[in-house]
Order: sequence, then structure tokens, then C-alpha cells
Amino acid sequence: MMILPARRLAADLGSWRTSGPAYAALADRIRLLTLDGRIPLGTRLPAERELAAHLAVSRTLVAAAYGRLRDAGYVESTRGSGSVVAMPGRGAPVHDDGGAAVVLDLSKAALPAAPQVGEAAARAALHLPAYLNGDGYDLLGLPRLRRGLADRYTARGVATSPEQVMVTLGAQHAISLLARTLLTRSDTVLVEAPSYPHAYEALRSAARLLVPVSVDASEGWDEDGLHQAIARANPALAYLMPDFHNPTGAVMPAVQRERLMAAAVRQGTIVVADETMAELRIEGGTELPLAAFGPAVLIGSMGKTVWGGLRIGWIRAEPELIQRLHQARYAQDLGTPILEQLIALEMLGDYDALLRFRAQQLAEGQEALARLLADTFPAWEVPKVAGGLSTWVNLGAPRSSDLALAARDHGLLLGAGPRFGLNGVFERFLRIPFSYPAEDTQRAVAILSEAWHSLGDHVPARDDFAPALV
Repeated sequence: MMILPARRLAADLGSWRTSGPAYAALADRIRLLTLDGRIPLGTRLPAERELAAHLAVSRTLVAAAYGRLRDAGYVESTRGSGSVVAMPGRGAPVHDDGGAAVVLDLSKAALPAAPQVGEAAARAALHLPAYLNGDGYDLLGLPRLRRGLADRYTARGVATSPEQVMVTLGAQHAISLLARTLLTRSDTVLVEAPSYPHAYEALRSAARLLVPVSVDASEGWDEDGLHQAIARANPALAYLMPDFHNPTGAVMPAVQRERLMAAAVRQGTIVVADETMAELRIEGGTELPLAAFGPAVLIGSMGKTVWGGLRIGWIRAEPELIQRLHQARYAQDLGTPILEQLIALEMLGDYDALLRFRAQQLAEGQEALARLLADTFPAWEVPKVAGGLSTWVNLGAPRSSDLALAARDHGLLLGAGPRFGLNGVFERFLRIPFSYPAEDTQRAVAILSEAWHSLGDHVPARDDFAPALV
């Protein structure tokens, strides 16, 4: 169990005093930190006396605040465990795809196909006959493609051989394969909160417990939380997105990566770094990949850079793990399609030019979205990120699910904040992609405006359909 130090909570509380009873203001601020995911669920709060000393208030005041949180369901107290952060009973956050009513689907942070894809596919088809005499079942990947991917890692400063690369059916397949191969039902996994929801699903299906560590768009990763989670929870695996984190856009500093890898090595925790967004840089210098500081397993994909319809991803790991994954893969699928691998090879030929083109696209999209949101919703906080495909908008009110449902009713599909967390947190946040054409973005913001102003005290009807979020 993670323990929140009193000094850390006191710093996160900031200027918590407002008009009205002080105990109520303290309770409301702790509740807000919980709803925003800044205090992960299952974290033990500081002892009443310790927090009172740091806040320079009476222990009675802190006890009253904890009692208020307990009555509301945000704190559970058990003998020997103290006061532990929880969420009131509620169903999972829900959305639906609206069927024919949806005119814009921004639930996927994705780009349209790169202009080169069509020509690359035509050239790849010309090379296909050379492979038709084989059986077509390829569980490791074409040697030429593995070599090309290995060479890219080596060029980034991470010496890699083809034997350290397996080609997969996209990044989600890589996550699922690693989870099933490396985890048992008794294992614990360190995850970020918020994070990629389908990674949660894959990891939860293979492990016993997910231990969240908070990530903030401006503050980045909770350093204390990372090290406590590794030391106390003893996770078998840590799943992280250190570059242009989805959905916050945060980038982990190099020194923090070094400390994280050192702690993971000491504890025997396998770090899996999802670099799906890593090459979608909009501005700024280069960040060293996580693998440069230790034996991290890396996941990459062309789904974000080239096109979601090109189901090509990969895993970079030590040869021994690649062989384990090779054997485990038979139970899940029988290999990556040859033609798609040939298309990927063609795309690798001028990949850096493609990335420069994407950077320009995304810079224009980010600027346009920021301008529209500033004009339409001046009270919303819209972080500017240095890369990735979306921004993690703070609405200033816990209405994310309501807004997403109202937007659906107006024809727009979006990913509400709770879809990216565990157990209903992040209701003040909304992920909005800036990767779509300008006219679609402008139309989406107009629909959002209608939906936002239609809310009032109205709560849209919920149902049990949750669309895929990528």
C-alpha cells in the first residue's frame, strides 16, 4: 500500500482554506485531489496528528475532515491500515458510439494515412511474389524489417540487433502478449494514472492488482509515488509511457528515468516503456529513450505515425525474452501479415521525412485547437504539449462524463476523463485530439460549445456501451 507523506499532501493542498468551516475546505481539497487522480486510490493518508503539524492546525480539524470524507465514501478506515483513499460506489464510466447519430468521432487520437502509404503499398505488392512459396506464418517478423527497426534503435543510441526485435500486430497486441507472457494471476503491476485504457484491460486480465501512480500534464510523474510503488508493492512489471504520455502529453525527464530504472533493477521489476507516441515530436530537443538507462522492454508502432490501418508494431527486448514471446505467441495468433510488413519496410525507407511532415501537421493542429478552445472556453485549462496527438483539458468542473454524453447527443464522440483512469477519477478532464483536419476540429469545438451550454443541471442518460479509445 502506498503511503502519502504529510509534507507531500500539505504541498499538494496548496491554498486550501476557503470561506466556511476549515474542516470542510480541507476535506473538499483532498476529495478534489482524489477525483483528479493526484492521490491514487488505495493510498493511505497521513496520520491525523502528522498532517495537523504540517498544516499548523489542530488534530481535531484534520479528524473532522477525514470523517467528512469517510461519510462521503472517499476514505475507508480499517484497523491497522489507517485512512485509505477510495471512491464512492458507482458504475464504470460509460459512453456509446451514438450509431448513425455520430457525425464526428474524436474518441481516437489518430492521424489520417500518410500520403506515402498508397505508393508504398503498391511497391510492396510487387515484392510479395518472392514470399509466396513460403507458408506465410511469421511470428518473429521479416528479417529485413527486424533489421530496419534495429538500425533505427541503434541510430537513437540504443545498440540493437535484429534478434532483439519482434514484429507484432500493433502496440496493443504487443502489450497483451507481454502481459500474458510475463505476468501471473498473483502479480502486481505498476501503471500510470491516467493511462491508455486498453493497456489497463490487457494488464488487468493477466495480473492480480494494478497499482496507479499519478501523472500530471504540468507536474509530470509523482516521484515519491513511483518509488513507493516499486518498493512497497514489489510489482512484477511497470507499464509506462515516458514520451508524450497518453493522455497528458508529459515527457519524463532524463534524470527521473535514470532513478526509475535503478529502482526497478534493484527490485527486479520489468519496465515496459510504450513509445507509441515517442516519435511524434512537435517541438523541442531530443529525449533519450528509456532503454538507454537500463534493461527496459520497448514497444513501438506505426499506428500513430503512419496509419492506424497499418497494423504493425514491435517489441524490443533481450533475445531470451523475444524467444519466450515467440513460443507464447502461438496461443494468441500465428504471425504478422507479410504484405503489411512489406509496406512497413517501404515506409521505413524515408521515415524521418514522414516524421517531419507529421510534426508540421500536428503543430498546425495544436495551434488551431488551442485558439478555438481559448475563444470558446476561456476558463478551461489547455496544456501545450511538445508532442503527441492530443491535449488533456481541465474543464474546471467534474462534468467530463456528462459533457461527453451531451456531445454524443449532438453528434460528437470524445473520450471522457474517467475512461483513462481507474474507478471513476478524472471527471474534470477531457482528452481532445488535435490530429484531425482543421474543419473537423472547428466543427467539434462548435458541438462542444452547444453540449457544454446545454448541460446546466441536466445529466444525460447513460448506457453501457464504451467505444475503443486509441
